[in-house]
Amino acid sequence: MSLRFSVLASGSTGNAFYIESKKEKILVDAGLSGKQIDLLFEKAHLDPSELSRILVTHEHSDHIKGLGVIARKYNLPIYANEKTWKAMEHSIGKLTVDQKFVFNREEVQTFGDMDIESFGVSHDAAEPQFYTFHSGGKKVALVTDLGYVSERIKKIVEDADAYIFEANHDVDMLRMGRYPWSVKQRILGDSGHVSNEDSGLALADVINNNTKRIYLAHLSLDNNMKDLARMSVSRILEERGIHIELCDTDPKEPTQLYDVV
Repeated sequence: MSLRFSVLASGSTGNAFYIESKKEKILVDAGLSGKQIDLLFEKAHLDPSELSRILVTHEHSDHIKGLGVIARKYNLPIYANEKTWKAMEHSIGKLTVDQKFVFNREEVQTFGDMDIESFGVSHDAAEPQFYTFHSGGKKVALVTDLGYVSERIKKIVEDADAYIFEANHDVDMLRMGRYPWSVKQRILGDSGHVSNEDSGLALADVINNNTKRIYLAHLSLDNNMKDLARMSVSRILEERGIHIELCDTDPKEPTQLYDVV
């Protein structure tokens, strides 16, 4: 096992992602209550007291709701870029100096046997960033909360063994749905979220023969359905001659631990 991960929760109500190597156990985001996050770890048969650290993508509440609670409870260091720290400090409560670390955009930091590369995305937050994880020749890419997938991002995340990739909404469901027009414009805009179709098109450009599995993430509860997201993305991939396993994620249930081999 070089890398192993579980999407603990994914969606507009809360996000948390767990990934481990032989020497590291990392939580990315803590967007649910501390109690809910502990329960997700229990359901995934994981022990949060064994965590090495927490990485943060951005300051929206569905990514940091339980961050301070979990960091204090398990005495964990938190890594985020400087603008994200500034934007979220008032929301996460008191931390000790030795729990605050900077991990800026477009950096690679090494923790134990894991190299982690950060990259900026287009989203309406202070300075949002996501990550690729490398260990033992394997690569996992976490790509959600972005209005569009740029060519620069495609270059960074290409050729991963597994993807956790946003498929937030079906465009027709969103346009016909109950949201105010201003919210619809935000979601559809360049700083919003990636649709099912755009997710499929981006994935078709970045995956290769090493890619074994794709987890469709951050699905809207109001403007998408798991079956629809899978069908939309798989149709685009199959039109390109790509046949690959697509997996669901859930806002309340963790995915089974997946060994990247």
